[in-house]
Amino acid sequence: MAPTYRSFSRRRFLGGSAVAVTAGALGMPFVRTARAQAATFKAGVITSLSGENILGGNLTKRGYDIWADTVNEQGGVEVAGERFKVEMFYGDDQSNPATGADAAERLIVQNEVDVLFGPYTSGSTIAVQPICQKYQVPMISGSAESPNVWKARPEFNFGVIPAVDTTSGLSLGVLAKLSNPAARTVAVIGVNEPFSKETGEGFRDGVAAAGLELVAYELVPPEGDLTPVISKIAALNPDIVAVGGHEEPLINVVKTSKSLNFRPKALIMHYGVTNPAFAEALGADADGTTGVAVWLPTVPYSDDVFGTAQDFAALAQKKSGQEPDYTEAGCAASGLVLGDALKRLGKKPALTAEDRVALKDAIAETDIQTFYGPIKFEKEGNHYHDNIQPVPVLIQIQGGKTVAVGPQEAAAAPFTYPLPAWK
Repeated sequence: MAPTYRSFSRRRFLGGSAVAVTAGALGMPFVRTARAQAATFKAGVITSLSGENILGGNLTKRGYDIWADTVNEQGGVEVAGERFKVEMFYGDDQSNPATGADAAERLIVQNEVDVLFGPYTSGSTIAVQPICQKYQVPMISGSAESPNVWKARPEFNFGVIPAVDTTSGLSLGVLAKLSNPAARTVAVIGVNEPFSKETGEGFRDGVAAAGLELVAYELVPPEGDLTPVISKIAALNPDIVAVGGHEEPLINVVKTSKSLNFRPKALIMHYGVTNPAFAEALGADADGTTGVAVWLPTVPYSDDVFGTAQDFAALAQKKSGQEPDYTEAGCAASGLVLGDALKRLGKKPALTAEDRVALKDAIAETDIQTFYGPIKFEKEGNHYHDNIQPVPVLIQIQGGKTVAVGPQEAAAAPFTYPLPAWK
């Protein structure tokens, strides 16, 4: 029997407990005081440790911490033939972007961190970027996925997870290669809210690159009757229907399609499919639905710190009791970026202001292979300083479980295509 992998929606992931964070008012303008010859590098984590995004915030924290714990157990980051451990400091954005900016400033001013690890949400990440610019402190973001983060061309921020428009667009290329007979046409539905709309736009813009033809692009409200839109698309009879949206709209697409007896050869969605609640809500009707993941333990990548992707997944499971989400993996990989840049920089702690700017430049030149996949940051365009190298992994619901089906090197089961008629 083919192995399966049960993934989770990053929007609904069940995390651990919150961490108390000491707050303090800002006073004098920033002056970085001289430290004694510390034997550690200082890293600050900004994330949601309280508020409505606490679950994702704790997930993000776990990813950064698993890197710090692992590298410290190995003796620390290697610089000029010596090893230096990493100290972690935490700032709670309280699920509020403005609070995240304040927390980042406290970490830089009061804790004198050498580098920041970025927030769970894109909103907080965008709010922290000016703080990084103001104090010339680099940030490595393991979670932010909105393309708006990178359209701002942040000089001091770098993203490990590809923006959502990139992953959705590239996923159509993976699907096209798996389809037999070959898919030719695509209809795209985007839910008219920021994150979902960006996902839909990614699907739309990726059609031509995948060698396919776009026959429809429809924006729909988050709630409401989808019958008119699905009827219009059904009349065009596309091979593939791609949907950008969260769980509830995705469930409605499936229900409406069945009610109209419309079954495309492939139905591809994004994050909602990875939420077990999606398959539970639809029962057998969820079978055959394809989703997109940035990372799974089945990907064929490895590095010298964590080993293989499977090794990382086992370590994360042991530490937290939870299967690692791709966001947790991206945050852990952010630490690998830092370790590589510090080694190439060759500066021992404590870093000076000039050293931190040089560290930013070293991060910009990152070109490494990790358990998460390749990491190399864009130097121009709308994805400036984002890592758009990883190939998205397709998962498909089969028998009520999610299994990896593509690309071939990451597949745990054959891809069901074309989909059978509704029962």
